[in-house]
Amino acid sequence: MIEVKNIVKNFGENLVLNNISAIFLPGKINLIIGRSGSGKTVTIKSMLGLHKIDSGNIFFDKRNFSSMSLNEQQSIRKEIGMVFQGGALFDSKTIEENLMVPLIMFSSMSKEEMKNRINFCLNRVNLENVNNFFPADLSGGMQKRVAIARAIVLKPKYLFCDEPNSGLDPYTATVIDELLKEITYEYNITTVINTHDMNSVMQIGDHIIFIKNGQKKWEGSRSEIMNSENKYLNKFIFASEIFRRLKEFS
Repeated sequence: MIEVKNIVKNFGENLVLNNISAIFLPGKINLIIGRSGSGKTVTIKSMLGLHKIDSGNIFFDKRNFSSMSLNEQQSIRKEIGMVFQGGALFDSKTIEENLMVPLIMFSSMSKEEMKNRINFCLNRVNLENVNNFFPADLSGGMQKRVAIARAIVLKPKYLFCDEPNSGLDPYTATVIDELLKEITYEYNITTVINTHDMNSVMQIGDHIIFIKNGQKKWEGSRSEIMNSENKYLNKFIFASEIFRRLKEFS
């Protein structure tokens, strides 16, 4: 479980996160939704320690991450997997070498153990015999699956994903969503996904936090979202015709 309590983040005189509190549950797909510029990415980066918050606290299973030194935070970072928006694969490295990086940095596995773990993770994301390929040899969807495989190679307790469906066609986006859901449930991971894709929200969102202008405006489940009376949330989710029609029939 991850808990954020009253976190505030400023960039100069610009207040980006304003007193946000939330709990992100293990074994669940926890979504942070909102428009571009709402503070979603800053929230995730703050939780990861990439941005130093101005006030508040961030707890990973009751361990106060925000009060730790950089060296102390390393023990928690080893438990975190990250899927970046663009995949962030190393273009000059093979797929196997990409997955090898976190293992070399943070594990004490032998070379054979590393290769076995890499093959297991690639198989888990339905990619076989791509070890010696380079990222440019793969489609965008396959690259995202490689990024997920790399994110779980260290058996993380926490998985963060920044717009994992960005740039993907609807079918491939659904494949990625289902894969993230399967992995989350199978390994009881606390998964936090930053997205503005309402298809993802309705397909896999277990616990949803809506942010507007750096403030949490709504929190609930996907079963509750269609009947919400929150005017800010409704304006966001029913911006497209398809969701307006869903509202009419709900």
